[in-house]
Amino acid sequence: VLFRSDVRDRRAVADAVAEVRAAFGGVDILVAAAGGSLGTPRDIDDIEAEHLDLVIDVNIKGTFNCAQAVLPSMKARGGGAIVTFSSIGGRSTSPVTGIPYAAAKAGILGLTRRLAREVGPDNIRVNAIAPGLFLTGRLKGMFDEMSEHDRNEVLDGIPLHRMPEIRECVDPVLFLASDESSYITGAVLDVNGGRFMAG
Repeated sequence: VLFRSDVRDRRAVADAVAEVRAAFGGVDILVAAAGGSLGTPRDIDDIEAEHLDLVIDVNIKGTFNCAQAVLPSMKARGGGAIVTFSSIGGRSTSPVTGIPYAAAKAGILGLTRRLAREVGPDNIRVNAIAPGLFLTGRLKGMFDEMSEHDRNEVLDGIPLHRMPEIRECVDPVLFLASDESSYITGAVLDVNGGRFMAG
């Protein structure tokens, strides 16, 4: 079953969650993965107000709207798990992304921790993952077109010295959504091959 919704629109999200509840009886897990830089410029001189609004609205407001919409169902069912998406760009400076993206992904971490504190007594866990560079779509094309020297320069910044497979982002999400992580909340799991190591 496929439900489409604009995560920036609180009412649209609430309606989509209501459809999910009607179809499946409730919500136990939310993976709030909508986000990204959304094709907006990287350099500050090129960033317009609408670029900032788009990135903040999809990443932060979208995550908030989705979490708020599923919480009544999770509370009614005795608990649940929410996994949010930050990024290495929200954990450290990145030459690839711009300020709106970095700010939004750092904001996701604050949202995750505060929400985890608030809904923990309801047996709802809230955690984030912070992926590094995954070669999907446009980024894969860019990486493949780089010279071998330039590709090696990118890989030299990653201790595991390789690019990840998509499943290596999916598996940590499944872990945080599962009972295998039943005593973990308010945490951020860095998935970047060691490119960023939290102190």
